[in-house]
Amino acid sequence: MQDGQDVDIGWCEDIGLQTGMSVLPTRPRIGEDGRCWEDICRDLIAFKTSDHDWRGGKVPIYVYYDSEELLGVSRDAYNLYFSENALGRRAFPSIVRMESDVIGMALSLFKAPEGAVGSFTSGGTESIFLALKAARDHFRVSHPREQRPRIVIPRTAHPAFDKAAHYLDCDVVRTKTTTDLRADADDLAAAIDTRTMLIAGSAPCYPYGVFDPIAKFGQIATSHGVWFHVDACLGGFLAPFAREEGYCVPEFEFSVPGVTSLSADLHKHGFCAKGASVVLYGSRALHARQRFHFDNWPRGTYSTETFLGSRPGGAVASAWAVLQFLGRIGFRRLARKTMGAKDRLVTGIEEISGLEVVRPSDLSIVLYKSSDKAVEINAVAESMREKGWFVGRSREPDAIHLALNPVHTRMIDEYVMDLKGAVDNVRSSGRLGEHDDHTY
Repeated sequence: MQDGQDVDIGWCEDIGLQTGMSVLPTRPRIGEDGRCWEDICRDLIAFKTSDHDWRGGKVPIYVYYDSEELLGVSRDAYNLYFSENALGRRAFPSIVRMESDVIGMALSLFKAPEGAVGSFTSGGTESIFLALKAARDHFRVSHPREQRPRIVIPRTAHPAFDKAAHYLDCDVVRTKTTTDLRADADDLAAAIDTRTMLIAGSAPCYPYGVFDPIAKFGQIATSHGVWFHVDACLGGFLAPFAREEGYCVPEFEFSVPGVTSLSADLHKHGFCAKGASVVLYGSRALHARQRFHFDNWPRGTYSTETFLGSRPGGAVASAWAVLQFLGRIGFRRLARKTMGAKDRLVTGIEEISGLEVVRPSDLSIVLYKSSDKAVEINAVAESMREKGWFVGRSREPDAIHLALNPVHTRMIDEYVMDLKGAVDNVRSSGRLGEHDDHTY
């Protein structure tokens, strides 16, 4: 591009990134006259025709669904508080009450000690950001401000840690995994130094669905005197109930000595409306470190305990209603469905010649790869996509990645049948595929 040359910025639909375009499409404008709701609704429904069928279990990510009844509870509760702003705690004490109830139930579920507190957040990214912000401010109390803090995390930890560290001006050290795909506790311990403000472990990690050695991490954190955060955003509202159903789920909660904070998403296996997560702390003093407080303003004091200012009251109402509606029995039922779907899927995949399930897998994540050079896994992925399935990809190893939830109980037979057909097609045609490693 020559100096001074104007380049229009357009939207690259395929990958969702801005890119330079020589010709800018016509820019939409707000119309002069309003439109009737019937026409608008017709357009909204038409827009969905190119979306994948998540109700039919075609999407192994993004949406957590069991039934229209449960979805209706979540949606109707959200709509009752559609306009309320959770920023206005004095204006809407009902939201404060519901938040307090949700946090209290989460603290109980994750075996938090007396005096533990937490916050309702918009999702796992904000929960992790707040935990790092609190840990950084805690670190600064006993370290020179010019000393740049860093976090030490396994290579499999969620990118949200790096995102938060980027904004908080911290360094990140990622450590090795072992042959069983879990974090290498010895390598993590060796990476800790005087600049380390926090270590973290996943329960489970998203790439492989395995739990890091949380108990060992707790011992390391205690011996080094560093903050230990458990990222249970994916499995937090599934793991305890799967354990109650007899599945082998290691301890990861506050019952593990050394755990300082924990995050868990309600809008995943909690089945609440999007924009719902919790971040929990072992004490009120640590929780206070995440707060933002500003008083040099003509309007008066501005103080928030989370990153967001205005927050949707509907997300809080949805979370409160769903937790009330399901109860422990309901969550155990959903855990049985999810884990049962996983067991059936693994069995089906292992019966297809040329495919191999990646092990271990502790919870709801399933990865499978090729065990036959004639079956190129990226070609299988493309064939499955052509059959209407949204396909998640993994880079290490080259594999297909699924994050299961109760809706997938209804699609296992169809999925396995289509998968067998895809494998047969790839083997007979010698088809090759292109790798796609976009996480989202």
